Amino acid sequence: MAELPSRIILASGNPNKAREFEAIMAGIHVEPLPAGLTLPPETGDTFEENARLKAQAVHEQLAARSPGEAPWVMADDSGIEVQALGGAPGIYSARYAGEGATDADNNGKLLAELAGADDRSARFVCVLVAVAPDGGELVSEGIFEGSIAHEPGAAGGFGYDPLFIPADYSLKVSELPAEEKNRISHRARAALGMLDKLRGG
Repeated sequence: MAELPSRIILASGNPNKAREFEAIMAGIHVEPLPAGLTLPPETGDTFEENARLKAQAVHEQLAARSPGEAPWVMADDSGIEVQALGGAPGIYSARYAGEGATDADNNGKLLAELAGADDRSARFVCVLVAVAPDGGELVSEGIFEGSIAHEPGAAGGFGYDPLFIPADYSLKVSELPAEEKNRISHRARAALGMLDKLRGG
């Protein structure tokens, strides 16, 4: 079994994501993007391409800052794919209602697009790409099946959590305890898969 890294830099400025990944990947300190580093535009056509762009860009910046001492870097790209919308918003989930859109904006647009739709099946997708100090790469994917509610649930979580009802659940993700979300979500599944790969599984 490979020795787990003690820390991983997450190529994201979102502290919520860093906390989620750290809670799931027990034993690894997951740090958000350090000050002074930048993320590239998400120009990829898939979740994996976008995750790779971010992980490699941050790895290169850290390697330039501390030659020979670059830590592990991990990036995720995730989003929601809605069956009735042909898989949209997909890779555009974070900016579905336009650049700078808030979670409420994106949720509002999704509800408007699904007005009157009978098929509300959807899935969250998360792809993680981790870049090792030597530039080697690991990839893990997590899928979280469910459906879109007709109205937002209680405040909690972030992104599309207030609208997403996991398969076999009656509550929306935003209404679940954090420990439950961290057990069943797309990020949880991708992170546990990555943890297994980091261990040499």
